[in-house]
Amino acid sequence: MSRTEFVIATAIILFVAFCLGWFANWLLHRFTRVAADDVAQLDRMSQELHEAEETRDQAITYLQQREAELTNQLAQTEAELRAAMDGLRDARHEAEEMRAHLAAQRAS
Repeated sequence: MSRTEFVIATAIILFVAFCLGWFANWLLHRFTRVAADDVAQLDRMSQELHEAEETRDQAITYLQQREAELTNQLAQTEAELRAAMDGLRDARHEAEEMRAHLAAQRAS
């Protein structure tokens, strides 16, 4: 094989390798390319997810505030109940004392 034939054979081999590489690259990009519709759908889904997260955060904040209000209201109601029970106990004790006093007056 002469030098010229060797150069031509090497050039052909390199050209074929280049063509195969270019074709493989084209195939790879052809199959991995994302369609514009898919990108738009992904953008819409990400926006909806962001809005859902914001709504969830607002709901959590509202529930925490409502829980704090109800806890405060429950504490106030329990305090009022204790005060009413103490007042009722005192009134019953006073009524018993009055009954005892009246019974003692009637007996004498």
